[in-house]
Amino acid sequence: MEELAKEAGITVRTLRFYRERGLLPPPRREGRIAWYDDHHLARLRTITGLLERGHTLNGIADLAATFESGRDVAEVLGLGEPTEETPVRLTPEQLADYFEGEVTPENLATALDLGYLATDGDEIVHISRRLLEVSAELVREGVPLATVLSSGRRVREHADALAEIFVRVLHAHAAETEPAQLRPLARAVVDAELSMALDRRLRREDGTQPPKAG
Repeated sequence: MEELAKEAGITVRTLRFYRERGLLPPPRREGRIAWYDDHHLARLRTITGLLERGHTLNGIADLAATFESGRDVAEVLGLGEPTEETPVRLTPEQLADYFEGEVTPENLATALDLGYLATDGDEIVHISRRLLEVSAELVREGVPLATVLSSGRRVREHADALAEIFVRVLHAHAAETEPAQLRPLARAVVDAELSMALDRRLRREDGTQPPKAG
């Protein structure tokens, strides 16, 4: 315990306090000897980083509980299944930097529930670099992360419905074609329709009329 405290730059008394609060998992014991490892050191450094960012110990305890309730990373990310998304591995500190002041236990629990985040040891895995960067940009533009997540849940419902339409069409009319060849076509249709839908919506919002054909 003294060696671990020294490596983490804290006192033994503080280390004992963290253990009593459930912030640190118990050591591996061999008889009367308690062994701490790099996992414990990483957890202590995470606690220190979160404290420096203004989190309370109660908040950190909630975050730790949420991390540990995360589903298996392979289950959440669907490893072994076809995907065009690139997962991103993050430390808790890096995640806090993406969403400064917005990484609350509630938002973290929602992101875990949606499958955007998973835990793998002391690391956090985001399912998609594109989603991570777009979400962070929306937050920087002033959209609360809670709103980004709730909107993401609604978008997913519509995306699932669109995917079902395309899969049914492909199975019915292009069963012999490799899905990898048809997937970009489906994305292009959705992208074009969304672009035109945004045009229509924005025209209604500002009262302008769509251009006349011909």
